[in-house]
Amino acid sequence: MLKAAIVLMLIATVVSLFSGLFFLVRDEGPSHRLLTALTIRVGLAAATLALITWGFYSGQLVSSAPW
Repeated sequence: MLKAAIVLMLIATVVSLFSGLFFLVRDEGPSHRLLTALTIRVGLAAATLALITWGFYSGQLVSSAPW
């Protein structure tokens, strides 16, 4: 369940990033849509990082890296 939430948050982050790119290219004149999209992206990235940290702390995520 936690892994699915992390994947959904990463997908939402990428969607927000591309919506910010779209607003950057298409908007003419003063518009706050770009700022809003990038603010949402930063919030989603912080929430994703918090989920990953909580997953490692609680033991739901484990690293099996050989190094």
